[in-house]
Amino acid sequence: MSLQDKIKILLQPLGLVENDLTYYVSSRLNEAFKYLEFVISHKHLELPTHALNESRRQYNSSVVLDELLRLYNKGLFGYYQKVVGLADVDAYVLGLNFVFGEAILGGPVAVVYLARLRSEFYGEMRNREILVERTCKEVVHELGHTFGLRHCPNPKCVMHFSNTILDVDFKEMLFCLRCQSTLMHSFTSLTI
Repeated sequence: MSLQDKIKILLQPLGLVENDLTYYVSSRLNEAFKYLEFVISHKHLELPTHALNESRRQYNSSVVLDELLRLYNKGLFGYYQKVVGLADVDAYVLGLNFVFGEAILGGPVAVVYLARLRSEFYGEMRNREILVERTCKEVVHELGHTFGLRHCPNPKCVMHFSNTILDVDFKEMLFCLRCQSTLMHSFTSLTI
């Protein structure tokens, strides 16, 4: 395999996720990243019911991520090098009130949660364009973690930690030069 070969990324809806949203997200990401190929899964997977914390009305993201990893290790996702789950729910990890997403650092799986990326979550009008933009940023951010990148201090870099939706909106969908250099090293080691 050479660097000309694209790294295959599977976008896996978890539960009910709008088909047109996944289509626009995959199209936008395929336009933006020449070394990656984003494909939408047609497998229907539900969120694990045991991940729901009913008292919080949120999903425990670490439980969802563990389930994705289990399915990945069983070979459910075939030849895809990375799998990003998309779930239209609110989620948290221990120690944080919520997360936009989570990934296994250097691992094969990540998940992005759409609930807090929606304008209507903040009392604003529904806005498809903003939702697609925010979702793309969070998919790229979590993918960065799967390639070994940690949070970046540059607030414009896609790898910057987003504590609020304003942070998501402020950053770009691209990696800063430092993160891009680290990422290209990861791509090279993945494809040789």
